[in-house]
Amino acid sequence: MRLHTTTWGSGDRTALLVHGLMADHRTWRRVGPALAERGYRVVAVDLRGHGLSPRAAGPEEYRPADHADDLVETLSGGVELAIGHSLGGLALARAAERLKPARAVYVDPAWHLGAGPDGYRPEVFVRGSTLTRAQIRSFNPDWPDEDLDTEMASVRLWDQRSAYGLVDSIGTDLWPDRAVVPSLVTLADPSVLVSPEAARMLAGRGFTVRTVPGSGHTIHRDDFDGFISALDGWI
Repeated sequence: MRLHTTTWGSGDRTALLVHGLMADHRTWRRVGPALAERGYRVVAVDLRGHGLSPRAAGPEEYRPADHADDLVETLSGGVELAIGHSLGGLALARAAERLKPARAVYVDPAWHLGAGPDGYRPEVFVRGSTLTRAQIRSFNPDWPDEDLDTEMASVRLWDQRSAYGLVDSIGTDLWPDRAVVPSLVTLADPSVLVSPEAARMLAGRGFTVRTVPGSGHTIHRDDFDGFISALDGWI
């Protein structure tokens, strides 16, 4: 499936941005222009079932492998930098060997979907799509007003069935075996998806791991300056 894309800049290096579940390209509203100022042509995708991209026939077509295949089909190659957040990090890791970006950055990636009441439950995300602006603000007190607005707009376009496409991945080993390209993992503080033990495991598999102090899961929205600083040497 070819995905809808939004671009910033016209540099001779291409940067790919891949959002997380329920979001779309607008989550990168500050990151895209910041990379464009550094000489990149920045391409932000809307994953299938998100934003302005096509919808799949059903939940069974929203698997991580489907998202990865879409990235490869949409980006034909020549990617200098690829950044994926959460679900976007999961999709990017599965596409990295085919996309072959020069460098990859995984932002609090969803490489572990635990089972049980504290694990991944799609219905929690579906209920979350009904939150009011005030409720979103209470969960994300550091977000600028524009991020609250774009979050609500993105959720209105989101195909809720995509949350159920991850059910078969609950409790399975989603960790990359190795960093197939030079790879940075930036983590929330604390990260609910990557434990300290898992971070050490990733370092042993060739990933550089950095934590952005005080940030939540959506690091680039919670602390934009901290996020950009964590990319020092990678962008």
